[in-house]
Amino acid sequence: MSRAEPGQSAAVPEHLAPVFAALGDRTRLGLLSQLSTAEARNISQLAEGSHLTRQGLTRHLQVLEDAGVVTSSRSGRERYFRLEPQPLREMRDYLERVAQHWDDTLLRLKNWVED
Repeated sequence: MSRAEPGQSAAVPEHLAPVFAALGDRTRLGLLSQLSTAEARNISQLAEGSHLTRQGLTRHLQVLEDAGVVTSSRSGRERYFRLEPQPLREMRDYLERVAQHWDDTLLRLKNWVED
């Protein structure tokens, strides 16, 4: 992990913006949670215990797929969804860089105040 230099921008990388946007919904976070604990699942499996319709779930899954966090494949008439962890890893790495940047900034402020 590279350290941010003082004054370096911590802007969200362009390719991660859709991932952050997609994860800004608790229904989609719940779907990711379901997909993270099992192999590929179809709409019926994902709908179990949900208040959403199949059409509503499909819309949420499409947002996740557009962001690259979920992939889908067909098997007969069923469409199966699977978690794609790489964008989440990249997001985690970005957030770790931001956290390190703020830790460094706060340490510089502390040192300046104490001097």
